[in-house]
Amino acid sequence: MRCHEVDYDIIGHDMQIVEVELDPQETVIAEAGAMNYMNGDIHFESKMGDGSQPEQGFFSKVFSAGKRMFTGESAFMTHFTNHGTQKQRVAFAAPFPGTIIPLNMAELGEEILCQKDSFLCAALGTKIDIEFNKRLGSGFFGGEGFILQSINGDGMAFLHAGGTVIKKELNNETLKVDTGCLVGFTRGIDYDIEMVSGLKSMVFGGEGMFLTTLQGTGTVWLQSLPFSRLADRVIASAPSAGGNAQGEGSVLGGIGRLLDGDR
Repeated sequence: MRCHEVDYDIIGHDMQIVEVELDPQETVIAEAGAMNYMNGDIHFESKMGDGSQPEQGFFSKVFSAGKRMFTGESAFMTHFTNHGTQKQRVAFAAPFPGTIIPLNMAELGEEILCQKDSFLCAALGTKIDIEFNKRLGSGFFGGEGFILQSINGDGMAFLHAGGTVIKKELNNETLKVDTGCLVGFTRGIDYDIEMVSGLKSMVFGGEGMFLTTLQGTGTVWLQSLPFSRLADRVIASAPSAGGNAQGEGSVLGGIGRLLDGDR
């Protein structure tokens, strides 16, 4: 099934949204809860599956939905279709601050692998599936865990990432990154996890015990601020249970914590 040909605009800088333009009877699929706004002639419907295989039977759809639930994603995807006679627009946003990555899948070999929570939306006809990492090292210690998401198709797809996005083109090269900073990569890239050398570096380096190693030829997308890192920082800076602590940057806050015995 060929993907629908959708146009789009990305709006904003630090907290972006993507506005997708649909011709009559065109459809875009998205993760549940990603929609911001839409024109009046666009109708949406939650379906079990991405719609890339209309002939797929009921049990196949249930199996696919079960795999998505296993990864913590919703069993359903939302399909937005333009039922009007004019072009209509629908907008989507990521659930945390960051950048949206537009992908012309026809120019990327029609397949990429990405973190399981990075997919935002795509033109109908795009297949969204789960891929289990075959390497135990990657599974146990990688920030992406056992599970990656595969995106297949020849149309537009959109990922979201935390902070700034860095695009790297590898030509039979090796790139080592923090395990949580990887967003996605094309099929020509071999993905594995390796342990940091040296006990002192592991314990005192502050970079963790493992790094993601990417080797081969293809495209890699990285994020400067993984959501897990942002969440850890917010939790570490949160007020104490008593609720008396001031902001981290406040002088009174630091004195108050000292007087309260928090430090």
